[in-house]
Amino acid sequence: MTQETTPLPRDGQPIVFRNGTVLTMNGRRDVLHKGDVLVSRDTIDAVGTALEVPEGTFEIDADGGILMPGMIDTHRHMWQTAMRGYGADWTLTQYFVWYYLEYGKHFRPQDIYAGNALSAMDAIDAGVTTTVDWSHGLRTIEHAEAALDALRASTGRFVFAPGNIFGAPWEWASNPEFTRFIRDNNTESEMLRFQLAFDVTGDPEFPERGAFETARELGLPVTTHAGVWGATNDDGIRLMYENGFMTPETVYVHAATLNNDSYQRIAATGGSVSLSTESEQSCGQGYPPSWVLRTHAIPMSLSVDTSVWFSSDLFSAMRATLGADRAWEHIKAHEKGDTITHSHLRAEHVVEWSTLGGAKALGIDDLVGSLEPGKKADVVLVKNDTSPTMFPIMNPYGHIALQAGRADVHTVLVNGAIAKFQNELLDSEVARAKADVEQTVDYLRSTLGDDVWESGMNPEIPETKVLDNPYMYTDYRSDATHRGAEPEDAEPAVS
Repeated sequence: MTQETTPLPRDGQPIVFRNGTVLTMNGRRDVLHKGDVLVSRDTIDAVGTALEVPEGTFEIDADGGILMPGMIDTHRHMWQTAMRGYGADWTLTQYFVWYYLEYGKHFRPQDIYAGNALSAMDAIDAGVTTTVDWSHGLRTIEHAEAALDALRASTGRFVFAPGNIFGAPWEWASNPEFTRFIRDNNTESEMLRFQLAFDVTGDPEFPERGAFETARELGLPVTTHAGVWGATNDDGIRLMYENGFMTPETVYVHAATLNNDSYQRIAATGGSVSLSTESEQSCGQGYPPSWVLRTHAIPMSLSVDTSVWFSSDLFSAMRATLGADRAWEHIKAHEKGDTITHSHLRAEHVVEWSTLGGAKALGIDDLVGSLEPGKKADVVLVKNDTSPTMFPIMNPYGHIALQAGRADVHTVLVNGAIAKFQNELLDSEVARAKADVEQTVDYLRSTLGDDVWESGMNPEIPETKVLDNPYMYTDYRSDATHRGAEPEDAEPAVS
């Protein structure tokens, strides 16, 4: 099948999905059986059953499928997609050694572009219509321009979160060249928003103050890796809180090794946490914290983190999150000689975190995150008539969270435009993206040498301060991040 032979709507032609199971993800989590969704240009016009539609509306048969909002990934290092699977056996320390300490600086602007372009297609293919590009490999403005150019050339809705793991955030964030780049490009587009991405080490001098002040001056929310074993912990949260830099717009990534004081501060200031459960399970940031975040009623969203290790779809993220949360509940109950008879975390919760939860975290829930009239038409149809996995659909939330995968994504609309149809991407640039990534891999392999390239898949840990502090731009080091306190037991709560 090719784009030329596939019947597609004309520009401006209304689109209606007919007879699907509709997960609206509205405030009531309404589910419509044999439901319809009508799209006019870039907007959802109506959601209901047996909808009357304008003459000439393009009809998509959703019978046997599930309609849901486009999924939202709140933390993905898109530039690292060019090395998909390379670090499958890494620990977090090995990741720090490879990217932060030894080889991350070899990436050229064109390599950043290649990774971003491939990652953007990867997201759409899996039904992710909004992605936060946690772009922390931007050593120069040329690198930042390449990352942004790739997003603008791609199908999708993006939040660009520039950062630089090789430099001090209080220096690069306030650099006039960088602030000019932000001001010139942050034009309040509905398709492209901005955050600022940096971490807080816990240095009592709080040098990150300058980066927070720059973010405030530029009107940018901050996204930060918090509660990461061996990197960031409670001191960073306390310093942010005491200096007035914890806001409702702040997104805390991982938040896996914090104490109750830190969780209470996040809850009190209205921030949210981006869970990367596959990453937290495998790397060592800490046990995936959804269970304790629920006890503090902290809003959550889901994210991929990096496909240098992990799956690049939110189906996997939902599945991993359900499994980790439930495993923790069972383990803690068994330690007391008790058992769990009813799971606190249900499939509908993780589906919400992957849609409306992500939209709320990014402050765009007025635009996307649910299927409601007046919202932008980011719509995903999960349907695969040739797959035995897609029937029967008994529990649509459970089917999305535990049964379906990217191959079952039939149609993806982004802002009303079809980006995937009949289970195939329409973007003809896949071949070009593949060629660009091949050039990046060839360049890196030849630059590092075959021996280093092979050993890098399981690198040795040199005698450096990376075990106490992976951030090479500062001499501050502390083993405080190795002494995370386990939060006290509390009765889980979900809504």
